[in-house]
Amino acid sequence: MEKITKLAALIVAILVMLQCKKAELTSHLQKDTPAVSQNIKASEDQHQHAHTDQDDSKYISKELKIIGDVVNPLTITVDSLKKMNVREFKDFKIVCQSGLTKESTHSTKGVLLKDILEKAKIIQKDHTDRNFYIVAKATDGYKATFSWGEIFNNPNGEQIYVVFEQNGEPLKNKGEMVLVSLNDTKTGPRHVKWLKSIEVTRVQ
Repeated sequence: MEKITKLAALIVAILVMLQCKKAELTSHLQKDTPAVSQNIKASEDQHQHAHTDQDDSKYISKELKIIGDVVNPLTITVDSLKKMNVREFKDFKIVCQSGLTKESTHSTKGVLLKDILEKAKIIQKDHTDRNFYIVAKATDGYKATFSWGEIFNNPNGEQIYVVFEQNGEPLKNKGEMVLVSLNDTKTGPRHVKWLKSIEVTRVQ
């Protein structure tokens, strides 16, 4: 009987120890989880271009080059954009991946990316040769990618612009030209400030 009592006491002691360890582990996880969540949230809310606003002047671009698999490589400035088919759109918002509205403009002017690429003329073997991707690059290394079909065979093609004016003013600290894709659910990820090149590449 004494042995059974000792064994029962030992079992109870072990159970108590296990319960304490479990409580300690739970407490530790609860302390760490908010910090992890905050880090993820901060990462999601961070602007797509990694540097701070204080560095913006280093990245200002004055020319946009259309290069790659095109018949007529182009070097575009704001003045040459103004001579093309300029369109104006209203109430454009930059919405980051977390859903936060980072910027809102009442009036914006620009030229469709489709019109610019048609001027450069993509090198196509025939009308079935459509396997290209188009990469918009910023001076700070940021990139946004589009497919040939998205631009030329989709309503999105009528909503992707190279912008040069907002609210009646030049863009200035964003570089002289910016790429925007209005139909994107979150417009921030493909909002390319300090735009320096549009590169067309055939899919191999």
